[in-house]
Order: sequence, then C-alpha cells, then structure tokens
Amino acid sequence: MIMPYGRKATQAEPGRGPAEIDFNALWDRAYVPTIKALGYEPVRADQDTGALIVSQMLERLYFADLVLADMTIPNGNVYYEVGIRHASQKTGCVLLAAEWSKQLFDVVQMRTIRYPLADGNIPDATAAAVQAAIRDDIRSLCAGISPMHQSIPGYPMNVDPRKASTMRDQLAELAAFQTKVRAVRAAPAADRMRQALDLIATEGRPPATYSIALALLLLIRDCVVTLSDWSLVVEYARGLPEHFANEPEVLEIRAFAAAQGGNSVQSIAELQTLIDLTGPTPERLGLMGGRYKRLAKVEAATESERRQALAKAIECYERGMELDLNAYYCSSNLPRMYRARARAGDEERAQTALRLAIAACERAKRLNVADEWLRPTLLAAAFDLGDPDKAEELADEVIAEGQAAWKVQSVLLDLETSVLHVDDIAKRSRLYAIIERIRIA
Repeated sequence: MIMPYGRKATQAEPGRGPAEIDFNALWDRAYVPTIKALGYEPVRADQDTGALIVSQMLERLYFADLVLADMTIPNGNVYYEVGIRHASQKTGCVLLAAEWSKQLFDVVQMRTIRYPLADGNIPDATAAAVQAAIRDDIRSLCAGISPMHQSIPGYPMNVDPRKASTMRDQLAELAAFQTKVRAVRAAPAADRMRQALDLIATEGRPPATYSIALALLLLIRDCVVTLSDWSLVVEYARGLPEHFANEPEVLEIRAFAAAQGGNSVQSIAELQTLIDLTGPTPERLGLMGGRYKRLAKVEAATESERRQALAKAIECYERGMELDLNAYYCSSNLPRMYRARARAGDEERAQTALRLAIAACERAKRLNVADEWLRPTLLAAAFDLGDPDKAEELADEVIAEGQAAWKVQSVLLDLETSVLHVDDIAKRSRLYAIIERIRIA
C-alpha cells in the first residue's frame, strides 16, 4: 500500500471534504480489512521500524503482486512510487482517492477508484462505506495494464526501433518550436506581442499538442503591455480545442486574463468553475477576492451591492490566507477590507492579517522568492500597520536597492492613504517623513 501516514491536511474546499484525514485510521479500518478480504497480505511501506531505504522500496514495488495507491492528497512520495510501479510491472497497480479530491494533471487522466470520505477521523460508518466502495473495483482493475506498457508497445525489451525514430523527429520539431518561443521572449518589449501573434498564426491554430497550446498561451500572457492586450489572451484561450481549453492551467490563465481586463463578473464565474473542477488555491481565491473588491469599489450600483461584494471579497481572501499563511497576497489585502467593513473586532483582525503578511513577505525575501511585488507588498503592509520603526527599516532598504526594485511610484498613493488611518499623531508624522525620504531616494 502506497499512501501518506499520520494526520494530513487535505486543502479541500469547505463543505466538500474534511480539513484533515487520519491516514493511519484509514489504513487500519478501511484498507487492511479490504485487502485481506481480497486474499492479499496487507503491507504498508512505512511500517518498518527504521527508515525504508530506497533499494527496499524499489524491491517491494517490483515484486508485490498488487500495489494500491491512495492519491487523495498530492503527496510526492506516493506519486513517485506509482511511477516506479507503472514502469516496472505491466499490471497490478490500482489508484484510489476520496470522491471529492482533485489529482495533479498527469494522474487525473488515469482510472481511479473513488470512495466516499466525509469524516477524516474514519469512524466505523465511514470505514464501512470506503470498504464497500473499493472492494469490487480493486478486483476488476488489478489486471489493468499500466500507462507505460500500454503507450509503448514492446516495452521494455522489444520496443520497435521505428517508434524511437518517429519520437526523435517529434522531439526535434518540439525543440525547433521552443527556439521560436525563446526568440519572441528575447525580442524588444514593444514588438513581442506582434511576434507572439505571428507565431500563434503559424503554430497554434489549432495547436498540435497540449504542451504547444500551453506554451503559446503563457507566451501571449507574458507579452501583455496594455490593458486591451488581455483580451487577446482570453480570445486565444477560448479558441483552443475543447480538450485543451478545459484543462485547469488554461482555465486559470483565462480567468486571470479576464480579471486583468476588467470584466469582474465574467472572471468570478470562470474562477468559480475552476475551483469547482480542480479545487481552491490561494492564487485562485486571491484573484476572486480581487474581482469582488473591484465590484465593491467601482462597479456596485447600490450600497447593498457594495456591502455584499465587500463581504465576498473578505471571505475569499480569508479562505486563501487559511490555505497557506505564506501566500501573502491574500493576507495583505485583508486589512483594508476589514477597515472598510468596520465591524466590531475588524481593526484587531486587520492588525493580525498585517502581521501575517509581513512575516510571509520577510520569509519570501529570505528564500529569494522571484516575485516583483514582494517588496512593495512588504512596504505597504508596514504603513498599513502604522509601524514607523518597520517603515524606517524598509526605507533604508529602498534607498540602498533603488526605487525600481520596490516599485515606489506604484505604491506611494497607497502609503499616503494608509497614513491617514494612523491615529497616533507622532507616528503619523514619522510615517509622512519616511514617505518623503522614499520619494526623493
């Protein structure tokens, strides 16, 4: 049995699945009885008293009569070991997952037995439901041929050499295409979009493979210069063949482009569809929060609509922050949302979110995370917090590293707006002085 062990977070959307699963209980109460009922001896990789060395793991994966793999959460060890089994044996590997879970791209296309799992503690009723859902399907799928053996006739010892020659030609064509993509990315910024559209006209209508479709979509996205360019990204994504257009990566880019183009209602609908299909992430919830924020600030026709949009923005940002406290985009947006709502306790919530955002930004700086908005987010958070000591420390870094690295011109207005909410006169005066230091740096 390949599966996680101990209690693990699921990142399931609220209402769709439990927040955590006790995988040890799932093994003991559901998998072991099922495996025994099927006539096998249940063995789990982590049950050795010491760490399982790689050679032992490989031997088990090769020699086992049957390998079951629980794919409910994206566990790296599980995915790796499934790949080993698929490559090493023609049959005898069965994938299982909770019915509400979303698998990563390569695996989502493979036949997977689904089981109900409403309670991650695995009480008796849940264990019985899991056993009933998987037992017969394991029996019927255990003779299924692995993707590796199915895709390459004669694998591993008798592969047709003509197939290798064909594959070499395909790889050469892909390498030539990737050279063209790199050439567009290296072109002057003002000419990139035209060159990207020319490349799409010759290589991408329709694209021969999903990898080409995704490469062209990412290329045109990265060539955007003006606000109107985002419509070109949306247009290309919508024009892809259906089996490409509905892939999660494409849906996310399309929703992002729609959001940047200003169509908040359309973007919210596309993001919600994406979350329903593949699950929530901080990035998706942050994007949706931003669209509701725009509705609240700009597009709401009545005060009631504004308040509703503000509430939805806060809900999205909170959910995104809870999924990953290191994803500072969501937490950095919450303070202004709380202050605009102005309920009892919202100022305390704003202060908590700000401290989380600052801690996440500082961690990302230490790890050299490649995000051009990291520094300006950290700077704005210090002013939102009304902390002149932190702002002074960051101002020294702005002066040392230059305005461009901190996108000073993009955040000056936000900094000035934040200072207006600082009640302490002495702190407010210091913060204004720091803004002037940054302005002339």
